[in-house]
Amino acid sequence: MNVSPNEPFQIIYSLYFHEYLGDLFESYVVQKNDAGKLTYKHQNISYKNAQEFKEGLDDLDFKIIKLMDQIQQEIVFHKFNSKKNIKQSDFFLKIYDKEKGDATIQRLIDEYLDKVKTEILPLLVGKEVFIMGNDGEPAWKKVEVSEDPASILFHFMRNEDNTHYFPTIKHRGEKIEFQYNNSQLISKHPAWLLVGEDKIIQFEKNMDGNKIKPFLNKKFIVVPKSIELDYYSKFITQIVANYDVHAKGFIIKDEVLDAKPVLTFRELEEVQSELFTANATEVTEAKIVFDLSFDYGEFKFPADGNTANSVKMEKTEDSFIFHKVRRKASWELEQINKLDKTGLSIKFGKALLPINRAFGWISSYRDEFEKQGFIIKQRSTGQRRYFIGTSSINIEVKENNDWFDVYAIVKFGNYEIPFLKLRNLIIKNKREFELPNGEIAVIPEEWLVKYNELLALSEESDGELGLKLKKHHLALIHELHQDGISKVSFDKKLQKLNEFETIDNYDLPVGFKGDLRNYQKAGYNWMRFLNEYNFGGCLADDMGLGKTVQTLALLQHRKELGLHTTSLLVMPTSLVYNWEKEAAKFTPELKILVYTGTYRDKNIEEFEHYDLVLTSYGIVRLDFELLKNFYFDYIILDESQSIKNPDSHISHAVKELKSRHKLILTGTPIENSTMDLWSQMSFINEGLLGTYKFFKKNFLKPIEKSKDVAKVKKLYAIIKPFILRRNKGQVLTELPPKIEQILYCDMTAEQEKRYEEVKSFYRNKILEEIDSEGPKNSQFTLLQGLTKLRLIANHPSMEDETYEFKSGKMKEVIDTLENALADHHKVLIFSQFVKHLTLFKKRLDKKGIKYTYLDGSTKDRQAEVEEFQNNEEIRVFLISLKAGGLGLNLTKADYVFILDPWWNPAIESQAIDRAHRMGQQNVVHTYKFITKNTVEEKIIKMQDAKKQLAQDLIFTEDSIMKSLSKEDIRELLS
Repeated sequence: MNVSPNEPFQIIYSLYFHEYLGDLFESYVVQKNDAGKLTYKHQNISYKNAQEFKEGLDDLDFKIIKLMDQIQQEIVFHKFNSKKNIKQSDFFLKIYDKEKGDATIQRLIDEYLDKVKTEILPLLVGKEVFIMGNDGEPAWKKVEVSEDPASILFHFMRNEDNTHYFPTIKHRGEKIEFQYNNSQLISKHPAWLLVGEDKIIQFEKNMDGNKIKPFLNKKFIVVPKSIELDYYSKFITQIVANYDVHAKGFIIKDEVLDAKPVLTFRELEEVQSELFTANATEVTEAKIVFDLSFDYGEFKFPADGNTANSVKMEKTEDSFIFHKVRRKASWELEQINKLDKTGLSIKFGKALLPINRAFGWISSYRDEFEKQGFIIKQRSTGQRRYFIGTSSINIEVKENNDWFDVYAIVKFGNYEIPFLKLRNLIIKNKREFELPNGEIAVIPEEWLVKYNELLALSEESDGELGLKLKKHHLALIHELHQDGISKVSFDKKLQKLNEFETIDNYDLPVGFKGDLRNYQKAGYNWMRFLNEYNFGGCLADDMGLGKTVQTLALLQHRKELGLHTTSLLVMPTSLVYNWEKEAAKFTPELKILVYTGTYRDKNIEEFEHYDLVLTSYGIVRLDFELLKNFYFDYIILDESQSIKNPDSHISHAVKELKSRHKLILTGTPIENSTMDLWSQMSFINEGLLGTYKFFKKNFLKPIEKSKDVAKVKKLYAIIKPFILRRNKGQVLTELPPKIEQILYCDMTAEQEKRYEEVKSFYRNKILEEIDSEGPKNSQFTLLQGLTKLRLIANHPSMEDETYEFKSGKMKEVIDTLENALADHHKVLIFSQFVKHLTLFKKRLDKKGIKYTYLDGSTKDRQAEVEEFQNNEEIRVFLISLKAGGLGLNLTKADYVFILDPWWNPAIESQAIDRAHRMGQQNVVHTYKFITKNTVEEKIIKMQDAKKQLAQDLIFTEDSIMKSLSKEDIRELLS
């Protein structure tokens, strides 16, 4: 019977008994009559339809309803059923079969229901709660859910033959009769008891319902003399510790004693304890176990979280004495919290640390905690004796011509050890060494963190007990100086590299034709400064800010020095013509050789007759055996992200080439991974970021997997002097504004149907793979599923060629395009999918709209660009995002359409910068087309949460995909 929300009604909660699942609750609305009484007209409601009755519900009701939904039969079935082709009824028959049932699943279901009911019951205080009648009437008998907890007292009576015991319950000062009157436990942990059919009560001290259950239909329990000792030591000790007990025949003594914390440490000899980690067997390096206990007089208790009372049983000649020690729960917790704040996290009375971190902690905090009353000692079990005194380090740095000399002495107590010896130990992956007195000194973890880069990136000095660092590691020396650890005086000129704004001003070369803007002149000054110190540099200005012209000014200066040197400039093939044209304009005196094409002259001796050789990455890869025999003045890589993969052939090839100086140019120093940065910075300043293995361990993994902000700052400090990055907002204040807008598109009915079918298929498949194989092993299926959903969100025919219906996004884009064209705007349309561009080509052809087109297969890119820029009849340019994100100057366009956004906004910015750059006279309007209720919309929402780490430097699209949690994936595919 449906209840009208427009007539008086009442929300009620009904307790009923389920054949398999036991006591459950369900939510109902019941119609009221004119007198305000409940009628028989009622309706079951869930969280989905509760909004219909919102006028009669409060926020608590909505919360209760949602919780009650979670314990209904259908939800339990879906949560615990792992087989696809089985009915609900058959599932429960099989699981709860008396002979062949699955006890494990039964236990898991009971625990789950108990947990949810424990959340529900406190919320029912003051609500309308009823017991359901046998006929299904939800409001059969009203019961009170009491807010006041009941107390329980256990009575033990020991005599010559046995011990028998029973509990008594008091509620609101009155004894409760709960035996033989249909009382039943509704939940066990903690216990909630339905007393008779009148009230539901809870208990003090989180009562375990299993301690009450035997007495619902039994007066008392008898313990025979034959099992008395075992029963008293295991069961009665537990009861005495946790509950109030009245005893006859044995003694309970309450002990109130002073306490002190004792922290004992020892080596972990066998890795077998599940107390520390679920993957304990994976622990390979030496570990130290800290055991925290509390001494109360002669009684010692582990800090295991059970701080209410602790009981020690003493067996006398003819009886038992239970010493019930009243432990100081808040005081014990305070001691644990003190340790936790210093990095020693005590769980279940123990902490496990790698040996170097453990002794770093002891060195740093031992004196402090001993002053507070802690006893800290090594367990005397015949193990090696460790040094636990104070340790310190003193560092002195001296600047040499080409490097820094670093001298350091480490003190362990009265013993002094050269830091160089520690370095050699650490490189061999050793953390400890023997002092002259036989004690083992352990290198503190704090030192490993603080001096990790210093140790890894330094070299041994010749014949000295010291280290040396190359000059390009000045950031590490500067950090030591700032921390007050060492004293060092920098060359004043070198110090300016850390403070770029103060670099000297250099005159422009005489033969340079044109003017440099202020920021471009600053970039030229910076490159000149790097040259003087033989440092390599990365000019990483935003696209469109003139990296080309700044570089040409530097090369013209090199020519005017009269050194008769030749530089090599490597770039994507599509940019060669642009460099040639720009050089002719700004530096016409430079003799340029274009070393490209099938018929290029492979006589490298000819290079000596030119100032600049222009070539492509492909040619370098093919000819590097020849090219590596020529010694260049500068090797310059444009769009240097082309060598981002250190294992690629082109990366190996360019690193084989020889030159006095190196420079790289890129608007996106990082496209996919932090490793992109290592590859490029290692090219310009070899060793700056250490070895591939070192960088991966110390920077890539902490940054991308752990989101370690400290590591980001450290990395930025090291590379800062050698990377110059300015964005357009900083330097081009006269550039017209850029207006970005998201246009949300509705799917057509047919499109939505297809999307939901594919989403459902991949959602189930991916979540099953995550459960069985883990998130990492489901990456391929996830990417495959997300790609298909993106295709359908654009146009289903991209995923299924037999699809004959329309696309909501296609219509929205065409409508917006026609409006822009009607107002005489020029439009760039970018897509990551060539299939998508092909669909638009067909639509534009059908409508008679002229356009230019560019993707990876386009042979004459420049012809397409010039046609768009110079032909007023061509107002649309279709561009593949991957092929057209670089090297295009399209300032005639003032509208940019991004058809299919994805994780990395840097890729979208590259596309927009084709129009929003120097020379643009108009406001640039950017439209991102997002299909509503699809993965596109969810990705836009998740972007901000996934790219917090160093947005101006580090953005890793690949790491975002890998870092998606199961909840993220569930949300994407919801």
